[in-house]
Amino acid sequence: MAVISAVHSVSSLHLQSHLQRLNNGEFFFSTRPRKVKGPLPCHHHHHPIYSSNAFGCSDRTSIIINSTSGSSTATSAAEGSLSEVQKIKQRFRTWQWKGQYSINYFVSSDSPQQLQANHPPLLLVHGFGASIPHWRRNIKILAQNYTVYAIDLLGFGASDKPPGFQYTMETWAQLILDFLNEVIQKPTVLIGNSVGSLACLIAASDSNQTLVRGIVLLNCAGGMNNKAIVDDWRIKLLLPLLWLIDFLLKQKGIASAIFERVKQRENLRNVLSSVYGNKESVDEELVEIIREPADAPGALDAFVSIVTGPPGPNPVVLMPNISLPVLLLWGDEDPFTPIDGPVGKFFSSLPSQQENVKLFLLEGVGHCPHDDRPDLVHEKLLPWLASL
Repeated sequence: MAVISAVHSVSSLHLQSHLQRLNNGEFFFSTRPRKVKGPLPCHHHHHPIYSSNAFGCSDRTSIIINSTSGSSTATSAAEGSLSEVQKIKQRFRTWQWKGQYSINYFVSSDSPQQLQANHPPLLLVHGFGASIPHWRRNIKILAQNYTVYAIDLLGFGASDKPPGFQYTMETWAQLILDFLNEVIQKPTVLIGNSVGSLACLIAASDSNQTLVRGIVLLNCAGGMNNKAIVDDWRIKLLLPLLWLIDFLLKQKGIASAIFERVKQRENLRNVLSSVYGNKESVDEELVEIIREPADAPGALDAFVSIVTGPPGPNPVVLMPNISLPVLLLWGDEDPFTPIDGPVGKFFSSLPSQQENVKLFLLEGVGHCPHDDRPDLVHEKLLPWLASL
């Protein structure tokens, strides 16, 4: 998801109004999308009132159930008093990636064994600043008919945040492929939001992979950060500012001060409210989902590396090579990947060019459709999954 987005400026440089709008998901500056004139080549949905190392598989894989995940003897009455986020956290597990990085993940299969055998498993991949609990409004519904996995990417959530690590889109894509190979071990549907979508797309485009059954992209990012979107006039205007921000963030003291300001509850709430169409979805639980991992050691390094790093592979280059079924769900009020921006226009043109691609435009929905208006997402997602 893209939500840690309010980088605060150094007061002497008077950058506050710009920096607070930086860094969310794919780090698009918050410019409200213009209403697109004329029909888009997609299905419109009118919503109701609301909704490092050399990469390769390690032979030292281990899967550990966290000791803090709660007692298996807890009564159903006690479980009934827990929130969905608490229930999700109780089922966290740990996977050792490459024998050195602890990766947090979740698995739930409440569906009957027969349905599981007939349906592919699902892997949920969050966006920038988010983590597994950001799927709090989706897992219970999806788990009725599917085995649902969710993962915290390296640098996020409860996964390791190694000091000085240089994060790239390719790293996350390889992590996804290794997780498929070592943990799930079955053809799987990848479902991602923002940069999580792009990581899924890069993984699926690997010519050697055999375990991706389909892809669901929720407001897919154009890159790990804004530097990928050089043909958007909004980014061109702000490019000098982006380079200045990169320079400032590489100064440890300045970066720390900015990050501390970014993760303040009120700043997070304001940013989340600006990227969600349904303001009722921006509750205290959501703010805590974003804020809690930001206090972990290594979170600042991850923040700086992602904002200042290379944008990674471009979806415009990747998509023509994808023959798998692809479902695109796009909130039309996304200020960071607007449907009238270069990325949005590209994806909206695909259904007329590739038979394997379906697109639904979700009206009144922001950058994180699955949490913003989950009912609208499930209405389109579940029939598409059943069709596989």
